[in-house]
Amino acid sequence: MSEAEPLFREALEASRRILGDIHPDTLSSINNLGSFLQAQGKLREAEPLLREALEASRRTLGDTHPSTLGSINNLGSLLQVQGKLREAEPLLKEALEVRRRTLGDTHPQTLISIGSLGALLSQQGKLSEAEPLLREAVSGARTTLGDAHRATIIYQENLDFVLQKMGKA
Repeated sequence: MSEAEPLFREALEASRRILGDIHPDTLSSINNLGSFLQAQGKLREAEPLLREALEASRRTLGDTHPSTLGSINNLGSLLQVQGKLREAEPLLKEALEVRRRTLGDTHPQTLISIGSLGALLSQQGKLSEAEPLLREAVSGARTTLGDAHRATIIYQENLDFVLQKMGKA
């Protein structure tokens, strides 16, 4: 167990005790612990937390709240890492559609959703659907974040992979 994990767990326990299970700060703590566990490779532990955060966020904050959209994207990304691609796809599509509508096409959070969905479609072998999304992610990230930003580089690598698989590279 890393040194950070007990701190995440302690913060969540305190938030549940003081604020309750559905307070926005508690939901953030649940999501943070789930995301941390995912980053540590503890996918089975992360999934119920990310599901809880999403379900409670939908109920208390609504489907278009930024925290809910973050939870949707986080759960979709976890499911993608777990290989549950069919289950991940509608979540990533939902996050993208709502972020486009509420934040615009070039907002960094929208770009994350564009890149995430493009990567998922690529994994599924849906290369012709992935290509335009990844092109959009690269273009938007270059404009918004710059050529040297980590996200821009990742989107470009994903696009290069798709183009290579399609015989366009």
